[in-house]
Amino acid sequence: MFLAPFAPFMMVVGIVWVRSHARLEEKRIEAAALQNSAGQGEALERVEVLEDRVRVLERIVTDGGYDLAHKIEALRDERPLRQRLDTPARQETI
Repeated sequence: MFLAPFAPFMMVVGIVWVRSHARLEEKRIEAAALQNSAGQGEALERVEVLEDRVRVLERIVTDGGYDLAHKIEALRDERPLRQRLDTPARQETI
């Protein structure tokens, strides 16, 4: 009986609280969706950068000059150690 006069006021307070809580939850959901989409955008951008780098590396490796330099280096490594030590190193003057 004592709280009966306050019941309408308590009901209004409850309605306001429920509505504000619902709006807050909607904003949290929107913020999470924006954050998730931004994270995916950054990931896609990083993948594109990595794909570009791989394309450049593929061009370098498939280039004939690279293959020739690689074969020369392989031949240098096949010489015996004694032969590498006996051969005087040529120094180029620039």
